[in-house]
Amino acid sequence: MNEIRKNMATDQYLVGKVLDGDTNAFATIIQNTEGLVTQIVFKMISRTEDRKDIAQDIYLKAFKSLPGFRYQSKLSTWIAQIAYNTCLTYLEKKKLVLLDNRNEHSEPDNDSLEFVGSKSVVGLFNQTENDIFQRELNEILKSEIELLSPLHKTLITLYHNEELSYEEIARITQLPEGTVKSYLFRARRSLKDSLLRKYKKEEL
Repeated sequence: MNEIRKNMATDQYLVGKVLDGDTNAFATIIQNTEGLVTQIVFKMISRTEDRKDIAQDIYLKAFKSLPGFRYQSKLSTWIAQIAYNTCLTYLEKKKLVLLDNRNEHSEPDNDSLEFVGSKSVVGLFNQTENDIFQRELNEILKSEIELLSPLHKTLITLYHNEELSYEEIARITQLPEGTVKSYLFRARRSLKDSLLRKYKKEEL
């Protein structure tokens, strides 16, 4: 609770400074959120040459919309929602697919959803104390994640890399929490199936 209050106080301070005309305060907001925004943009937008323009557009929208920020979420979550929506608009204009349904599985049951609960993607497979193995596996996982659909890549990144909660991801994507869990389950299962097709199970 103290951490939440601290974050809220920081958000209120920075937003107040920006609204008072302090451009350095907005630069601080960018610095505090650019990692999260970059993750979303890079996972949803494949064209490298478009990413910079989209990121600039995101922060321009955030700056213009800042007077309407109502502190119903963390400032970083609010900006991440702007990032997600901006990328979504880009995909729609380019007629690109957000989610590839061809490899969709049936809805997971409650036991299956426990599979989503681990923050470690490596938890998909047996753990090992071999550091070299872990590094190699991480590189394989990164490569395979890039082959997933934009939505699946984004959900895995927000949950595992950024360690956001289901509630925060639901706010960003404007999807129900249950849908977030379901899509995340499917993303992880698609990732696991892909890895098992390409590599011997004992190597993982």
